[in-house]
Amino acid sequence: MADQEIEQAVSRALEDAPERNFRETVDLAVNLRDLDLNEPSNRVDEDIVLPSGTGQETRIVVFAEGETALRAEDVADDVLDGDELADLGDDDDAAKDLAEETDFFIAEEALMQDIGRYLGTILGPRGKMPTPLSPDDDVVETVNRMKNTVQLRSGDRRTFHTRVGAEDMSAEEIADNIDVIVRRLHADLEKGPLNIDTVYVKTTMGPAVEVA
Repeated sequence: MADQEIEQAVSRALEDAPERNFRETVDLAVNLRDLDLNEPSNRVDEDIVLPSGTGQETRIVVFAEGETALRAEDVADDVLDGDELADLGDDDDAAKDLAEETDFFIAEEALMQDIGRYLGTILGPRGKMPTPLSPDDDVVETVNRMKNTVQLRSGDRRTFHTRVGAEDMSAEEIADNIDVIVRRLHADLEKGPLNIDTVYVKTTMGPAVEVA
């Protein structure tokens, strides 16, 4: 359960957001300090499962064959086999379109080497290399978990953003999501909370409200 200050900040961000004719997302902006982000080991690079979900559709593509592919068809947005993977390797435009449209990729371990060969130069720089699926992993469970997952990627920038919900979620649900993210950052950053300068929450078009 998130603390009251986070929940109050979220409530204010939701209340101050002007009426729009579309469903806005709620985003978190994190500003880092006292970190040399030219050093890759200092950069934030995390996938985090949000306890209340993202409030948005998350597009997931699975590379798989056989029984795993059949099971994935019930939950993933698209399932591609080895032949289709090879075809993408010959069509840069189609591969780039797929990378831009897809939030997360999952792939059977047996296909990871081919993915590196055919799509590594496209997925790698975008931070979208697939999550490997071992023979013991349940593809349905993995896809469903990733539907509630967001990426934290700072790169070499001190400020980065991530989605934490949607405007029709409750302030408590969104605050719980923020709490999980902030706790992970505190645990992972070299100096914990001291490496975080400020954190803001806002709807897509609304004003930013300071969380911490």
